[in-house]
Amino acid sequence: MPHFYAECTENIRKEANLPELFTKVNQALAETGIFPLGGIRSRAIWLDTWQMADGKQDYAFVHMTLKIGAGRSLEDRQKVGEMLFALIKAHFADLMAQRYLGLSFTMEELDPVLNYRSNNVHSLFKTKG
Repeated sequence: MPHFYAECTENIRKEANLPELFTKVNQALAETGIFPLGGIRSRAIWLDTWQMADGKQDYAFVHMTLKIGAGRSLEDRQKVGEMLFALIKAHFADLMAQRYLGLSFTMEELDPVLNYRSNNVHSLFKTKG
């Protein structure tokens, strides 16, 4: 963990440039020092059917979610959330200046017991003593 999800309307697929956003998000999460590098993942969920507001404009939206494992302080979570939303708004600033666009972001802390994982990627990044 953490896992970053971007649900994005199909009408901005090219302009959203999600690969670039994911590069920025993954790097920013790694630089916090509070998440294991081997667990950082970003993914897109493209929406081909949606309606927004009154449906009379070519509206678009991106709703992003960061799912993290339990155990980080509220202060750390808030810092990460504010940092990521600033990064997200900067990434989409030009697109928002050109069209109707809704951006939203939420962070979810997963249950510490009912969260099952298996990952052999972490061993790649363990420091050998």
